[in-house]
Amino acid sequence: MSSDTPRHIHFIGIAGAGMSAAALMMRDAGHVIGGSDEEAFPPISTYLETMDIPFKRTLAAGNIGPEIDLVVLGGSARLAGEANPEFTETRRREIEMTGFPQLIAEQTRDRDVTIVAGSFGKSSCTALLAHILREAGKDPGYMIGAIPAGGGPTGAWGSGPMILEGDEYIVSQTDRRSKFMLYDVDHLLLTSLVHDHLNVFPTYPEYEKPFRDLLARLSPDATLVMRDSPSLRAIAADSVATPVWYGTATGEGWYCRDVTFGEVSSFTLVSPEGRTLALETQLLGAHNIENVVGVAAFLLTRGLVTEDELQSAVASFQGIRRRLDRLTSVSSVPVIEGFGSSYEKARSAIEAMLLHYPGRPLVVIFEPHTFSWRNAEGLTWYDTVFDDVARVIVIPPPTHGAASHSQLTHDQILARINAAGVPAVGAATPSECEAALADLSGDEVVLLLSSGPLLGLPASLPALFDGRWGGRDGEGDV
Repeated sequence: MSSDTPRHIHFIGIAGAGMSAAALMMRDAGHVIGGSDEEAFPPISTYLETMDIPFKRTLAAGNIGPEIDLVVLGGSARLAGEANPEFTETRRREIEMTGFPQLIAEQTRDRDVTIVAGSFGKSSCTALLAHILREAGKDPGYMIGAIPAGGGPTGAWGSGPMILEGDEYIVSQTDRRSKFMLYDVDHLLLTSLVHDHLNVFPTYPEYEKPFRDLLARLSPDATLVMRDSPSLRAIAADSVATPVWYGTATGEGWYCRDVTFGEVSSFTLVSPEGRTLALETQLLGAHNIENVVGVAAFLLTRGLVTEDELQSAVASFQGIRRRLDRLTSVSSVPVIEGFGSSYEKARSAIEAMLLHYPGRPLVVIFEPHTFSWRNAEGLTWYDTVFDDVARVIVIPPPTHGAASHSQLTHDQILARINAAGVPAVGAATPSECEAALADLSGDEVVLLLSSGPLLGLPASLPALFDGRWGGRDGEGDV
């Protein structure tokens, strides 16, 4: 499919983060797009509406209209079978069918492609890269697996550098390649490497392998920027490209010093040659300071922006949805939503709350949505992930795909958290969650933590808290 040949494209499973971003990229490239999804939930479902992307909330053969000449199938196992009438109709009419990684790979073959990969930090870094390049007038193409907090598309075609968030998760149940292995890679920003996705990568060597393979695809003149960590040091030699290192501590690469945390945090960026640049960011947490350092290292190493352009754009970047965005408006007890798909992501969000709200009890509403949180192999994560949390309210784990791995029960998860010394209770409905929050004193901070729908609490709790705690003096501000 040529990007200059308009197509009518239907996305089955369009409410996935990657699928919706790919749809926006294709619309920006001049194609007519639409789709369907039976499991759409906010923020992606409401975001699709905001972006004027038409989609059906049921799967039906009639959704594949006569004009459709390309179908993009989501990676969920439930979509790729005879039980899905849209899949059946597509096959019956012999319409061309592909997946979104294959589509993006094909469409970006002639672009200068940067992949942003890693176990955590990749969505934030991809979004920040795209934001800075846009602000500098570079018209990047990009695909982000999360929604920008300030609005705007998660995918764009552009005419400048192409920035792709590279997901290590498998393409589908029948294609076990990591998604990022399908894309061309001219340059790479590698943010982290810790064991994740236990259901498809049971051992650490299995998880590490696609990252090694990705590194091996770089040419000697590629720009390779890597977070300075033992796990990434261990695989750096797999690439013939010379790595540029970054971190938050003094080292041989880029780092930060003089960090001051607040509603706006500030720090000094230091280059390998000792050059310094003062930066400010609205993002919360030490991990986001590190993300800014990595993105700055990449852009300044490549000479894609000036220092002035970097300063201005970093300061105006509002982050991405579900990555520590404050949901309440006036409540002195803030409700903040984090992304808790893995141990490291959950722990980073918790540590950011402890850093920005010192001395205030932290209450976490947690949904063990991903396979890694629901898998018996990840049970030890619960021993330390909630360290220093006042209490945890745990939503039951979902049951989709439970037969494919060693599924934990709600009671097992609660028992493990309580055994670690953190008070934990279960709540299976919004009203049960609200009841569990009824005894708040007014000094707490509430963190919503999941990659799933969280019983709709991100939409319902803010108004409840603004009404209950909105008459106070704003002492809850960061």
